[in-house]
Parts: sequence; structure tokens; C-alpha cells
Amino acid sequence: MRRRVVITGMGWVTPLGASIEGAWARLLASESAIGPLTRFPGETFATNFAAEVRDFDLADHAEGAALRFGAGGCLSTGFAVAAAAQAVEQSGLGRRDGSRADGAPPPHRVGVYLGAGEGSPDYPSLDHTHMRTWDAQARATDAPAWARAAAQHMAHAREFEQEPHATLARVAGAFGAQGPSLNCMTACAAGVQAIGEAAEIIARGDADAMLAGGAHSMIHPLGMTGFIRLTAMSTRRDTPQTAARPFDRTRDGFVMGEGAGVVVLESLEHAERRGAEPLAEIAGYGSSADAFRITDMHPEGAGPADAMERALRQAGITPAEPGPDNRPPVDYICAHGTGTKENDSIETTAIKRLFGPQASRIPVSSIKSMMGHLIQAAGAVELIACVQAIRTGWLPPTINVREPDPACDLDVIPNTARDLRDKGGVGTCLTNSFGFGGQNDSVLVRRT
Repeated sequence: MRRRVVITGMGWVTPLGASIEGAWARLLASESAIGPLTRFPGETFATNFAAEVRDFDLADHAEGAALRFGAGGCLSTGFAVAAAAQAVEQSGLGRRDGSRADGAPPPHRVGVYLGAGEGSPDYPSLDHTHMRTWDAQARATDAPAWARAAAQHMAHAREFEQEPHATLARVAGAFGAQGPSLNCMTACAAGVQAIGEAAEIIARGDADAMLAGGAHSMIHPLGMTGFIRLTAMSTRRDTPQTAARPFDRTRDGFVMGEGAGVVVLESLEHAERRGAEPLAEIAGYGSSADAFRITDMHPEGAGPADAMERALRQAGITPAEPGPDNRPPVDYICAHGTGTKENDSIETTAIKRLFGPQASRIPVSSIKSMMGHLIQAAGAVELIACVQAIRTGWLPPTINVREPDPACDLDVIPNTARDLRDKGGVGTCLTNSFGFGGQNDSVLVRRT
């Protein structure tokens, strides 16, 4: 028998702030976190702006063992440990110092599933090593000299932190999680996939609790250059705060963000036994692959529609029919909504393909318009936004919608947050994440 899975703790580190309440308030106020690059000199880049996490210090969020295990020097790992510390503390399973609380399951019954990206390269050491060992006459690198210079200038600890498994190991160590331990790198779908797969682990009985989510920072020269060369990023250098324009006719690409989102998942039985308050239930999870092209979505939206349909089916929801009291089948969709020409129109097609005549009744928005695209952390942060919508009765907007695109003819909650408290609140939310390579993942959360 499948066990029901609930969320009992949440934490995030975002460009809009690192507290749930503070960042949520800024989302509802339609604030943008996008501005000029400060992380590195980017004046010559076609995109010289991003949504950065400012003034972050892991010591503000963790202490003791959690701080010691998380202090590896990688920014995205620090984001993950900070978000996990918030989630663990809210859940009551532990404390920000990494210690366990009374009633917590034994360590081997607590796991970690992350969609954590690779750490950023140690550019000063790497560049110094390259320049010292370049043989200009031969127009080649002197390999033995490179190895000697690397041993002298490159720190093994910094090199370790570039590995995708490093964040996973840091979070597991910080909170003593000795159960199932996995990391997925399915690009922009990773955060939602990690939470969905972690819920499946609990549902089948292989763990009682899981720390799940995503963390990433690609605000560095290599990360920015790659997406610029793919022409996937906005180039509105003169107006960065309005550059992220999901669903708008004038959209020209996404804006890079960074951060982390982590939730504590538990079986409902375990949460009730220890008296924990469920924040929401993971009611459905769906995953699919386009199997089409590495950098392009299938134009008919079949893969995204399939992922959404699987999540709804698991939750017992029929997408093309109204819900109870003639409500829409779901109350809100937190869209992938990157702001690229291709994504937004195809996601619209997928939603209409699945929900049919109900599609126009469902509010849909993209918080990437305010905090940028957090890449592997995006889905986890957006799922937390869904839980906040359920808990508060407010839906965050899509800002910068000035010229609605006829190809994106959904209710995209343009520019201003929407209050549903006098209309029964928000009971069900679907969040979508679609990644390069054709990975599609959706999770449905509902009020408990």
C-alpha cells in the first residue's frame, strides 16, 4: 500500500531573500530581483545582468555540525545547506546546528534527494595554471608543466566542490541523513524531479523522511557564456528589471538566477505520530521525456502534457473536467515559464492539450519573471511557492506582461498578485519544470 507523503518543512535561498515570508511578500508585491552583474566583470557579455543572491553568509542560517559540514566554499552548496537548515527546523525533525530532535526517525530512515548542479570552477587558479603552461611557439599546452602548476596553484578542496555529488554529501553530513542518498542532473527539471522521486521513496516505504530539492548557481563566466551562445538569454541590457517577460509577445529569453529550495517530506503517518503540522501533501508526480532534440522542446507539447497528466492521474484528478463545486480541475499552475519564445508557447500548447476547455479557467504564472531562472533549483523554489499559495490564498503574478502573446492565451495573472481567499482559497497547485534534453517533470500539491 502506498503511503501518503506530506511536506512538514520548507526553506529557500533566492534572489528575493532567504526567508519564506520575506521572499513570498516580495513576490506578491511584484518586485524584481534582476540587476547588473556584480559576481564578475560582464560588461562585454551580451547579457550583463542576472538575479543574484546578495549578501549571503551560511553562518546566518546554520551553526555547529551543519555549518561545519556545509562550509566547503561552494556557493550553491552553501545555499543548499542554508535552505535545508530552515526546512529541518520548521519541520521539527532537527535544529539548525544539525542535531536531531525528539521524535525524529533514526538516521538510516532519513534520506536526501537533490537536483544539485555542479559547483563553479575556481577561475583564478585555473586561468593562472593555463597561462603559465601555454607554449606559444608550439601553440599547445605543456601537459607535464600543467600538472605541476595545477598541483601548486589549484586547491583539492575547491576542485571537490565542483563535483555534483559534493552538495549531496554536504547536506547529508550536515543533518546526519544516512538513508537513500541521490542526486539528479536533469537540467532545469532537476528540482521538481528530486522532490517527486523522494516522495516515491517514502511512498513505497524505503524512508520515513527525506530532504529534497535543488541548488545551483551558474552566474559565472562559463555558465553565462554557454546560454548566451545558445541565444537562450535576454539581451535587454538597458532595462534588466523588465528583461524577464514570460508569456509576453516581446520576450527574448530568460534571465539567469541562482539559489536553493529544500523541503522536508515525511509519510503522513510518521508526521501525525510525532504531532507535526503538514504544510501540504505531495498528491501526484509525473515524469516524461520528449526524446526529440537536446535544446528544443517538441513543438506539440506532448512530453510536458504527459508529465502533467501522470501527476494528475496519481492525484485522482481528471484534467478536462471541472472539480468539486465547478472549480477548475486545479486552482493554480506554477509554470516553467522561462520567457523564451519556444518554451512559453509550447507550455501553453501542452496545458491546453491536457486540460481542454478547462485550460482557460486555470490561473497560470511564472515567478521567473521576478527572480530569474534558478536552473536546477528552479523547480524546488517554485514548488515552495505553490505551498505558500495554498497556505495564504494568494497567487503570485507574472510581471512584465505588457503585450500579451496570442500564442500564450492563458490566464497568466499579469503584473499583480491575485487574492483567492474569498473564493475558497487555493486547494491544489501543479508545478512544471522542463529541462534541456527533453526532461519534463510535474508535481501536484494539495491542501491537507
